[in-house]
Amino acid sequence: MDTQSLQAFLAVADTQSFSRAAEQLHLTQPAVSKRIATLESQVGTRLFDRIGRRIALTEAGSVLLPQARSILFTVEDSRRALANLSGQVGGRLTLATSHHIGLHRLPPLLKQYTQRHPEVELDLHFLDSEQAYQGVLDGTLEMAVVTLAPHPYAQLHVVELWRDRLCFVCATDHPLANQPQSHHKSAGHKGLSLAALCDYSCVMPGAKTFTGSLIAQRFHEAGLQLPVSMATNYLETLKMMCSVGLGWSLLPEKMIDSELVELNVDTAPIYRSLGYLVHTNRTPSNAARRMVEQLEKASSHAAML
Repeated sequence: MDTQSLQAFLAVADTQSFSRAAEQLHLTQPAVSKRIATLESQVGTRLFDRIGRRIALTEAGSVLLPQARSILFTVEDSRRALANLSGQVGGRLTLATSHHIGLHRLPPLLKQYTQRHPEVELDLHFLDSEQAYQGVLDGTLEMAVVTLAPHPYAQLHVVELWRDRLCFVCATDHPLANQPQSHHKSAGHKGLSLAALCDYSCVMPGAKTFTGSLIAQRFHEAGLQLPVSMATNYLETLKMMCSVGLGWSLLPEKMIDSELVELNVDTAPIYRSLGYLVHTNRTPSNAARRMVEQLEKASSHAAML
């Protein structure tokens, strides 16, 4: 049972398509089919049912799937541990980040990293934070720099690097912007209530995202239902929708500019945690170790400013 056949098996199982698996592996579709046929011959049974264009795992395929992930995980971990013995910082570093962090936090750090470690092939993926967590869990990603989950994962080592204050915002010509207590923060002004905000529609991160669930929890605790008119996982898109008057929103403090008004809302500040995660049972490559060192150094420097 060779690792190339197992990689092809996982790619087809994950994409449910021989053509998409071929694209993912940079192979031709016949080459992927040949590897699957070889594996089926080795295990003595069919692994996929092919019904028209639909691909589905057979019962045997479902049994093999977690074992295949475990085998490839162990092989890759062994290769990484052996490569680390040389002390060289090179090879491929498969790193995921969210679009927001990739745009607003990482550019200077990545530039410095690639200048210091030119032998590292940086395989950068822009993913939703929830997808990045799953990628690190199943071993397709070595590490991720994303919005952190509100609850721990036993198999992951998670480190907070930054905290984003989420600000209530609206367009400059939105009705909320003109309310007397909308943006006064002096001691005599308590600010708008959460209930008052719910009289107007809002645009929010997706309900299943870590950020979206954090916001929804605050309103749920107050016995309120968010009046969401539109949702997107991209904060830059949320900012645009909010700035043109499609609804109020919550955005990281760093994103507020002249197109938006920050509202004074009578509730405790809402923060989300940003940081990195790696698998606790995986040997980090030297490239990943250097990335972690640089992330923690940048975070410590920012905290002192």
